[in-house]
Amino acid sequence: MRISVLGCGYLGAVHAAALASLGHDVLGVDVDAARVNALADGRPPFFEPGLGELLQRAVRSGRLRFTTTPADDGLADAELHFITVGTPQSDDGSADLSAVESALDTILAAVPVGARPVVAGKSTVPVGTAKRLAERLAASGATLVWNPEFLREGRAVEDTLHPDRIVYGLPDDPAQARRGREALDAAYAPLLAEGIPRIATNYPTAELVKMAANSFLATKISFINAMAELCEATGGDVVALADVLGYDDRIGRKFLRAGVGFGGGCLPKDIRAFVARAEELGVGDALTFLKQVDAINQRRRDRVVALAERWLGGDVAGARVTVLGAAFKPDSDDVRDSPALDVALRLADRGALVRVCDPRALDVVERLHPGLDTRRDPLAALEGAEVVLLLTEWQEFIDLDPAEAAGQVARPVVIDGRNALDPGRWREAGWTHLGLGRPPSGPGLSRPELARHRATPATARRPERQLSGSVGSRRRLLRCGGPGRR
Repeated sequence: MRISVLGCGYLGAVHAAALASLGHDVLGVDVDAARVNALADGRPPFFEPGLGELLQRAVRSGRLRFTTTPADDGLADAELHFITVGTPQSDDGSADLSAVESALDTILAAVPVGARPVVAGKSTVPVGTAKRLAERLAASGATLVWNPEFLREGRAVEDTLHPDRIVYGLPDDPAQARRGREALDAAYAPLLAEGIPRIATNYPTAELVKMAANSFLATKISFINAMAELCEATGGDVVALADVLGYDDRIGRKFLRAGVGFGGGCLPKDIRAFVARAEELGVGDALTFLKQVDAINQRRRDRVVALAERWLGGDVAGARVTVLGAAFKPDSDDVRDSPALDVALRLADRGALVRVCDPRALDVVERLHPGLDTRRDPLAALEGAEVVLLLTEWQEFIDLDPAEAAGQVARPVVIDGRNALDPGRWREAGWTHLGLGRPPSGPGLSRPELARHRATPATARRPERQLSGSVGSRRRLLRCGGPGRR
């Protein structure tokens, strides 16, 4: 098929490359010239495992092209147009649909009379959007279908080429529904041949399913983090609690890892947009619980900051803090609403000398927050740290040798914000391990001793805090800032 993909950000770039790998002739469209040039050269403008190779093969084959001038490069020839633009959060919490409207304008301007193409929306939108867009398309003879995406960052290529389901939101008119179904069947023929389930439904259900899926996952994460709060108040162990709950096949163990919470460009904005849309529809009470889901998630960040402050004696000014992680999750360089970066910035605002380490996201961090000290080597990042925070569970961090790491720090205290480390292994190497929702553990430290350690004044525990006036020290004192700072 001749297919266009309007919007070549995270979703669109992966989708375009995947469709080309399935044998289609794909035109990727975006307004960002730098992004288009990078993609046309086979260079992903963001990190996603496997995308570079997929993109390079597709571009070399001639089946995948990118442009900022679609009218001049064959947009009108496409039989199927995918809308894959972003829908960021507006100030009132609702989804900003301006890019979706702009993409539709581009298609309408290019569609010749009588062409009758199919337009497939993949962007995450509030329920009711598809019906309104379909009305705009009606005069042109185009058919609208809604085809939500379910990509996980870090596994987007696999999720596109081997999804666990494909959803078609079809119009009520039987002839248009048949036309839309046939177009998507042709686009996804190799996937359907594998036996991947295809669920055909109406517009509202297809729009709701993505929001509902993300809201459910967010709820599950916040539930176990609420249990972590109870464990912290009572001495319980949330990891053991989650293990026991996971044996119940009605619940399952996935997404029951307590920690610093979720972030990224989807879950936080989607649950807020879901609540905003429900309130617009007059059924806001149905999703009131999602406000608590959001609040619990934000409290976990507060908890990590407070824990770091407590273990630094209540005074973080001048304290050397290493944050392992900047991306909101491993196998990604996405720092949007990242808990790890948020905690790092909060501590830096309080005067801590924060050093951030991440295998992939530091280029983005340095662009957004040029005053933040960054290191790519974990052991170098640990040098002189008085407290270490593991906030993104990259395998490189989990695999650190705790004995070697202990030799780098000024004080072996680690706050395991993802409960990803083996507490016994780190304790044996001399570390005090602080997992969220878990009793603190340290070599030879009883609970009263740990409590006394937390209460010890910072000046008594850190006589070495006075720093020299070296260039490195002055650089570490820089406060974070830059565009994108909340």
